[in-house]
Amino acid sequence: MPEGHTIHRLAADHRERFGGRSVRVSSPQGKFADSAALLDGSVLETTEAHGKHLFLGFRGEEWIHIHLGLFGKVNFGDAPAPPPTDTVRLRLANPESYVDLRGPTTCALVTDAEKQAIHDRLGPDPLRTDDAIDGAAKAWRRIAKSRTTIAALLMDQKIIAGVGNVYRAEVLFRHGIDPYRAGRDLTPGEWDAIWTDLVMLMREGVRLNRIDTVRPEHTPEAMGRPPRVDDHGGEVYVYRRTHQPCHICGHEIHTADLAARNLFWCPNCQTR
Repeated sequence: MPEGHTIHRLAADHRERFGGRSVRVSSPQGKFADSAALLDGSVLETTEAHGKHLFLGFRGEEWIHIHLGLFGKVNFGDAPAPPPTDTVRLRLANPESYVDLRGPTTCALVTDAEKQAIHDRLGPDPLRTDDAIDGAAKAWRRIAKSRTTIAALLMDQKIIAGVGNVYRAEVLFRHGIDPYRAGRDLTPGEWDAIWTDLVMLMREGVRLNRIDTVRPEHTPEAMGRPPRVDDHGGEVYVYRRTHQPCHICGHEIHTADLAARNLFWCPNCQTR
């Protein structure tokens, strides 16, 4: 499932290609056809992301709400757009560009009030400017009282929006935090450092359109090691590196199931 930086990047890409201009809206698959007909020819006025939710804003307080889920894909292209396949849930097009959406968990036309209800159930997003000031404190109020592991809390979108499996594994490693520590056992200083690091890492994710988490001294060039070869891309410390040696201590990276996802960590570097 795409993590929050990808959705913020998609919001920016939609805004760059279609913002402020009228767009043709269609649903070749048919599942969004009625709503597409209502929006066809309208101006895309704004785009927004919150965690893993993408919102495309049109006139009259109407929004397309998109959640990619596990299988959703977005493909941009330059005009002229090719004939769409019948798997395209949503196509936006103008004389210069088109974008196709396939396989999302959610693609729905919602009102301002319905959109706000989605925001209300999500936690603060490290990439949203309105969470920059008090987002860390909002999340901490729930984390500080919780007996749940910090690894599970980081994946709970009601507590922090946008963090996925890669960022949770990597930020905990970067701060030497055992993923099985209860939220209430963290110190305020540890949480502030984790939040600040998430803001930095996810902003870089938006900029680079991939997740890189290793510090300069641990890059392949600095360490004289081969670059990572993985479909996910990016240089990481522990994510999907099961049984490989830790870049810091050489200990074998472990994996286990936690919060319905594979957790990766170094037991030697991440102590209780």
